[in-house]
Amino acid sequence: MLAGNSYMLLGSQLRFPFSCLKPESHRKKELYRAREPPLTFQLFTRRRRFLNFDRKIIGNGVRFEGPVMDVKELEKIEDDDLVVETCIVRTLPPALTLEDGLQSINEAVEQLKLNPPSSSGMLRFQVAVPPSAKALNCFCSQPVSSAIFPLFFLSKERNNPTYKSLFLNRTGGVFGIGAAVYFTDSSSCFPRSESLIKRYLSSDSIFASIYGFVDINFDTKSSPVKHDAGSFYFFIPVIELDEHEDVSILTATLAWSDSCLCSFEDAILSYELAFCQVRSHFLPTTERFHSKHVRSAIRKLNMVEDKTVEMVSVKALSLGGSNFGADPTGIPFFLREAPSFCQFSFRFSPTVGVASNMLDHASELTSSLQDHVNINSLWASLVVEECSRLGLTYFCIAPGSRSSPLAVAASHHPLTTCISCFDERSLAFHAVGYAKGSHKPAVIITSSGTAVSNLLPAVVEASQDFVPLLLLTADRPPELQDAGANQSINQVNHFGFFVRYFFSLPPPTDHIPARMILTTLDSAVHWAMSSPTGPVHINCPFREPLDGSPEKWTFDCLKGLDIWMSTAGPFTQYMRVQHSHACFSNIYGSGQITELIEIIQAVNKGLLLIGAISMEDDIWAALLLARHLQWPVVADILSGVRLRSIFYTCPEIVENILFVDYLDHALLSDSVRRSLQFDVIIQIGSPITSKRISQFLEECFPCKYILVENHPCRHDPLHLVTHRIQSSIMEFVSHLLKVHVPHRINKWCGYLQGLNKMVAQEISFQICTEHSLTEPHVMHVISKALLPESALFVGNSMVIRDADMYGCNWANNQDLTDTVLNSELCFNWIRVAGNRGASGIDGLLSTAIGFAVGCNKRVFCLIGDVSFLHDTNGLAILNQRMLRKPITILVINNHGGAIFSLLPIADRTEPGVLNQYFYTSHNISISKLCLAHGVKHLQVQTKSELSDALFTSQHEGTDCVIEIESSISANATFHRYLRKFSCQAADHALGVLSRIPASNWCFPCKIHGMEYSLYRLQLRTPPTSSSVDHGHSRFYREGFILSLTLEDGSVGYGEVAPLENRQENSQDVEEQIRFLFHATKGAKISYSLPLLKGSLSSWIWSHLGILACLLFPSVRCGLEMAILNAFAVSQDSNLLNILHHQTENEGEIHKRSSSVRVCALLDCSGTPTEVAHVASTLVEEGYTAIKLKVARRADPVEDAAVIQEVRKKVGHQIELRVDANRNWTYEKAILFGSLVENADLQYIEEPVQDEDDILRFCEESGLPVALDESIEHCQENPLNTLFKYSHPRIVALVIKPTVIGGFERAALIARWAQMHGKMAVISSAFESGLSLSSYILFSYHLELQNAEICKVMDRKAAPSIAHGLGTYSWLEEDVTTSPLGICQNPSTGYVEASVAKANRLLQKFQINQSIVHRTFKGQEVLKYQLKVDSNDFSCIINALETGQRTDDSIVFLHGFLGTGEDWIPIMNAISGSARCVSIDLPGHGGTKVQNHCREGAGLDPTLSMEVVADLLFKFVQHITPGKVTLVGYSMGARIALYMALKFSDKIQGAILVSGSPGLEDIVARKIRRATDDSRARSLVAHGLQFFIETWYAGGLWKSLRSHPNFNQIVAKRLLHGDLHSLAKVLSDLSIGRQQPLWEDLKQSKTPLMLIVGERDAKFKAIAQRMCREVENGQINREDPSYKHCELVEVPHCGHAVHLENPLPVIRSVRQFMTRYVNVL
Repeated sequence: MLAGNSYMLLGSQLRFPFSCLKPESHRKKELYRAREPPLTFQLFTRRRRFLNFDRKIIGNGVRFEGPVMDVKELEKIEDDDLVVETCIVRTLPPALTLEDGLQSINEAVEQLKLNPPSSSGMLRFQVAVPPSAKALNCFCSQPVSSAIFPLFFLSKERNNPTYKSLFLNRTGGVFGIGAAVYFTDSSSCFPRSESLIKRYLSSDSIFASIYGFVDINFDTKSSPVKHDAGSFYFFIPVIELDEHEDVSILTATLAWSDSCLCSFEDAILSYELAFCQVRSHFLPTTERFHSKHVRSAIRKLNMVEDKTVEMVSVKALSLGGSNFGADPTGIPFFLREAPSFCQFSFRFSPTVGVASNMLDHASELTSSLQDHVNINSLWASLVVEECSRLGLTYFCIAPGSRSSPLAVAASHHPLTTCISCFDERSLAFHAVGYAKGSHKPAVIITSSGTAVSNLLPAVVEASQDFVPLLLLTADRPPELQDAGANQSINQVNHFGFFVRYFFSLPPPTDHIPARMILTTLDSAVHWAMSSPTGPVHINCPFREPLDGSPEKWTFDCLKGLDIWMSTAGPFTQYMRVQHSHACFSNIYGSGQITELIEIIQAVNKGLLLIGAISMEDDIWAALLLARHLQWPVVADILSGVRLRSIFYTCPEIVENILFVDYLDHALLSDSVRRSLQFDVIIQIGSPITSKRISQFLEECFPCKYILVENHPCRHDPLHLVTHRIQSSIMEFVSHLLKVHVPHRINKWCGYLQGLNKMVAQEISFQICTEHSLTEPHVMHVISKALLPESALFVGNSMVIRDADMYGCNWANNQDLTDTVLNSELCFNWIRVAGNRGASGIDGLLSTAIGFAVGCNKRVFCLIGDVSFLHDTNGLAILNQRMLRKPITILVINNHGGAIFSLLPIADRTEPGVLNQYFYTSHNISISKLCLAHGVKHLQVQTKSELSDALFTSQHEGTDCVIEIESSISANATFHRYLRKFSCQAADHALGVLSRIPASNWCFPCKIHGMEYSLYRLQLRTPPTSSSVDHGHSRFYREGFILSLTLEDGSVGYGEVAPLENRQENSQDVEEQIRFLFHATKGAKISYSLPLLKGSLSSWIWSHLGILACLLFPSVRCGLEMAILNAFAVSQDSNLLNILHHQTENEGEIHKRSSSVRVCALLDCSGTPTEVAHVASTLVEEGYTAIKLKVARRADPVEDAAVIQEVRKKVGHQIELRVDANRNWTYEKAILFGSLVENADLQYIEEPVQDEDDILRFCEESGLPVALDESIEHCQENPLNTLFKYSHPRIVALVIKPTVIGGFERAALIARWAQMHGKMAVISSAFESGLSLSSYILFSYHLELQNAEICKVMDRKAAPSIAHGLGTYSWLEEDVTTSPLGICQNPSTGYVEASVAKANRLLQKFQINQSIVHRTFKGQEVLKYQLKVDSNDFSCIINALETGQRTDDSIVFLHGFLGTGEDWIPIMNAISGSARCVSIDLPGHGGTKVQNHCREGAGLDPTLSMEVVADLLFKFVQHITPGKVTLVGYSMGARIALYMALKFSDKIQGAILVSGSPGLEDIVARKIRRATDDSRARSLVAHGLQFFIETWYAGGLWKSLRSHPNFNQIVAKRLLHGDLHSLAKVLSDLSIGRQQPLWEDLKQSKTPLMLIVGERDAKFKAIAQRMCREVENGQINREDPSYKHCELVEVPHCGHAVHLENPLPVIRSVRQFMTRYVNVL
């Protein structure tokens, strides 16, 4: 920090003894003096007059205290003198360019001026703009005579930044201008009138960042800056550009307060001045790179540098607390520990400023040209200096004698960063990588001879891929050419047409003006950066001496360099006349553009193809174009958007952008290729990687093919392009965004979405199912290791193809800023690069390292082993870690060239020839190579090892090589499986989707409604799953029949049959069904649902707003059954056909019997002879398989005797299974196994109690085992759980859909089993014929599927499986009037289930009314109003009521901004047993409040907690004479708690959802009162929409924002009509005005339940303390075991528990009522 009581000034006003800012003597004449006149703007104000604004504005914003609230200070302040201002935030749609963003904000401000707000407020406009670094250039572009201050650039680089880093690579940071708000400590001297009111910023202002300094005092009136320990200066800029890794945020902040002498008019003037200056002074977006402007711009400021000063940036969100400690100087610890930055440039005023790590001190170089010892040194230094002025500061130097002058000059220059390597080829590729990453050329310096030739591969790559490079090749002078001189070759035009420009300099001489060197460099770089960009070559001959030996030269050659030496810019300024976006049509002519627009507007089936894109702004533009067109999008791996991090708010397809990521593998299906046809294709970016897609596009021809490229070269290998646009992507997109493009919702897009999803799921399934580490798995998971601050470099050959085919996007719980700003794009992208110019495998490692330097990101490099070995010299460069982040290199080591195993040559060539001449098999140790170069090496062979290695590499600050062991043959086999299964998946999807009428895609069918009936079936004998009650002679099975009706009249039936001993009970289940009754009404049916594979789970979440995993398994199974059956009826099909599409190639499968074998079920109670007799009878009936229940006896020896007797009786042709239901210990199971090892059991189901003993039993006994209970509790993605059960002795998985959770999960588990060669046995759980019919069809579908799997994997066809559907024989009666077709097949003599009969039963299903006990068809919600009076208020309360009219009622109270309708889904769920009433609280919804006081009678009475509670108490008295239970959320929870404590005679219990007893701290209450008063004022001043945007942007609602119903919730909040009443309630019912109830809690006798969300840390802590307080108050009571307070933590949700996850809330309410109130 600054030392002493010194001042920080510029120019002649610099005061001493500020020693650290004292200028060096030789720089005094360069100190800044403000001589230029200030700029003058004409600004229009709301007074409709023009003002000539010619004065400087220096920090002329609203003064705030703080930024941290001082507790002691606040204790002394009266409420009227405390203002806590809330910043209202408006988020505007993403802008294409920074210029567009500025214009968007300005239009919003102009609208604001038409309706000026009240006397005080704070408003912030923000817009997402492209992410490329522009903040530094914005700062440098501002005029020296700026009209508004402060003005700053803050670099976000935290890793020892230097001035070199400004020029080396991307420097992201913050640009700010003006001070809308400034913060000072209370000791600052201000007029008394200003200091009376203490103004603070609310913690609601979460988007605002505060910038400034600690221990710095800046007086905005007199402009001195001085060191003052304990003081600070912080502010919020008027205009701010904040750059993040994936997006930049442009904001404008307006703050005004008449009491602070800063009116709204003043705020507008400050904004307009800042806006005009910024808009008029910044480099255009089309400028390729800007670092060449930075140096000269910073020099003009003549800033004083002090590296001891650090700038601080604090999020306003962190400033809302009051309990902050302070250090001895009085600075809060929070500010001392806030993020500080040591690279910035800050101008307080025209004459005051400071910089840190921004100044280069390079002026000494240009002032000492005459000091060079020889002419070679002079020329070399001029070359390097001009390069630096052109922005080229990265020098790649190869060792050599002839290039010594250039190497020495480059190494001595203060701005250059130099790297060297003994291998010119690796060095040149490294330069290519740097240019790819930084978008500006690297400079390569080599010696003469073959050193130059070694550059050729990299030059070719750069030329083909339009990568700019500057080649400085040293050479022999002319007299040594063609004379046999050592290391002398002809270097003239050495690279031919692969360079854009060549010039051979003469040998250095003082007879040639030095200006020639400068203009040559300027011309070469201009060629390199002009379209088509690429490498340029300057040949540099040198004569002796090559070292620093002195040799006379004359200064005449320096003539004309005076101006150049006094500035920091290049000698020749190349200026481009920029075409505005609006004039795009002028480039081509209006006729051509009109034709293009007509083609796009008339499109029927359009495709947007995004090829390789290197510029972040172009990626941004491509995404905006995709959103605008709403065409299907195919994105190449190098596009940057192929690996997307999708926000948690958008786990489904991104809104308005349909990415078809897996089109490559979908096209493996001939049916898909024939069905797809595009009529217009727009390609932006370089050619794509996928050969299969390219061939398909050729098949689409003739069509309109529009190619957009920013160079004149032809990139059209298939000769398809019909319209070629030579334009930047930004310019092209800017024009199209202004054109209306019709959006056609059609079957076409639905096809592509379904195809893509099906293929994606299949690829993911196959990769996850394969337990070995495969190469596609590496590509599938690498994206999840990538963060926004990461980048990916992919090698060539097999690696990039795998990445393109198998790379995937993933869900990401993004931080608040990105979630809100990118709400219209819904994802981040990852920058990806590769060498696809010539697509060679040479130099890839070196390129990746250079890319890491240039992009300034943490790079992951994916590369093959042959490519790695081809460039091991790149490891020498890796060791020179200069100004870059760590790099992780993943080497896929399959010991050869694996790509040839996937080409046709592999099938036609001998293995020996393949290994030697194609695979080039090797056994080279990569680990020893890394050891030799001192590089960390990790070797992995399993999936878990790869995950661990990636984690290690991410959390260590070192470079790392991860070697991934693979095999060419295994890789080829797995790729073959992936292709075949993907083809099957595509065929299946197409078959299912093609049956849907086209009209249905445009108007998706909705669910009209749902009914359910409770049935009770009599059983012949007790179920084997229950203990026998000998006191009963009759046994029953209860469940529910769902009837789901679509809008087209189609009806589907499903069965919910809970097993009481499976943690489900009928009451809980029925409540969930009643909830679904409400939630499903009006929900759109997705036509991808029959595809399963996640479709149903996604639909339940996205359309019903609940996580599928939270539905009871039986409920989910019944819901899925009803939906699938309704879908089948709607398509005039059946369940089997929509689950399994029959293809022409399944002739063999069709020949299979259209029936399902059934396994009989037998209880082993009785003697061995008795059981054997029953088994024999079953065999006579036609059963070919029998499962016997064992482990019911105390001794397993007895069970073994039974099994032996049964086997003896039925013979070995009958399949015998036994089921122990986890009843044996390991020892008993082993004993049983030893006794039946010769009984030829098909399997033993669940033999041991402990899951961990299963594999142990398999190994020890050697017997086949089946799983049942072990898979029941698999999570939503059970593959991770199943992974450990791939043991070969586990031969079967017994799958009960009603227990496992439906058809989708059952299908996934079954497919996993079939892939691993295990039996997938579908088993019933004593359900009715309805479920059994569905299971029969599902089982048959699995049989067909297994046959397909065997065919693909070249296995012997598996025999049919006897499925566990024998429970049908237990049914004495059924829910259907038609008999189920499980009987002996006359043609086979076996008991089988007929597929045809099962189909007919489902299609003609009729409920047997004799078994129906009751039917629920809906319940009316009664609406009424009641008038109640209390003190000064009358209130007409709007109420909603449903359920039975009983003496005990439940009253629901919503939170702020809610209404009684928020509770309707929960009320409907529990209304079957309770009377439920919800009300609109005062000020909300339809409830009206009237004040009885007359006008002018004094202060308005407040709607205090006491008043509102009294009103509600009287309402309760009106509706019931008895007691009620209150359920309240947030504000409603506070009211409910107050009433429970104060009106215990009327309130029998309270359930508090995210509630609080209030604030104990006096100061905290004072702050909260002021905050809520400010919120109330903002609500009235800015309207409900802006208020709600700001309200729900808070951290408390992060989880709610990720909920699929969030937009619907917000829409309902916008319906409030009486803003003044709403604002009054917000203020009057503020928790800051409520007296805390903590002490009252200790005396509470009313039962309480506290419900909180697991993600709501704040209210979890409050609830835990509340429980402790209640428990402490109960210690001395009569019955300490009686629990008055219960805490329930609800998973997967935050603060708004009842909206985010209502199912656990429903269950908790019922349990509370049962436990404490005994209503239910």
